Amino acid sequence: MSNRFKALSVHLLTATGAVFAMLAMLAAADHKWDLMFVWLVVAFAVDGIDGPLARKYHVKHNAPEFDGVLLDLIIDYLTYVFIPAYALFESGLFEGWTGWAAIIVITFASAMYFADTRMKTKDNSFSGFPGCWNMFAIVMFALTPNFWVILALVVLLAIAMFTPLKFVHPVRTERWRTMTLPMAFAWTFFAGWAAWVDFHPESWASWGLIITSVYLMFAGIAQQIIPERGARAG
Repeated sequence: MSNRFKALSVHLLTATGAVFAMLAMLAAADHKWDLMFVWLVVAFAVDGIDGPLARKYHVKHNAPEFDGVLLDLIIDYLTYVFIPAYALFESGLFEGWTGWAAIIVITFASAMYFADTRMKTKDNSFSGFPGCWNMFAIVMFALTPNFWVILALVVLLAIAMFTPLKFVHPVRTERWRTMTLPMAFAWTFFAGWAAWVDFHPESWASWGLIITSVYLMFAGIAQQIIPERGARAG
């Protein structure tokens, strides 16, 4: 296969995320939350592998007529933000006006964050919470905390989007990648498991989601606190 064909194939793989987003939205419209999250997990998996493939096959050079970054951002907004926000609103996890407040905060803040040119750090991590509301939503579905707790977390994470706090990219952040990448795979597995068993409260998937989510949430912040071995001071 030619390099151009390989590069175009990567773009086509990325575009399948839009199909999975539509399937997830159709499931959400029917309140089939388990099926919705299965499709979102599939989209999450595609998002995890298309980036390394794009860099391997140099899509910017071999298939420059398609903007892979823009394509990825469009699909990410659907699968990471829009559909999870809708699911949180329609699920019954919120009461009264709090649901409206949550979806307004999530969609508005995420739109601004996705357009922020400062969202990436020098080590390919994210500057600020990267708008992974799909991950947040599936944990909320699994744990079903009080709606005030969910709203408070939504507000805190939205604020965290525009702070200098660092959040690791499981694939591109080199530091601790030998731990981070398996954690990301484990999170995907536990998320799929939780959705498959329809978020049964006695499933071990909930504990797996908690452990992996805590690591992925705070690993970047821990890296900011713990100096890198061999790094020079000042």
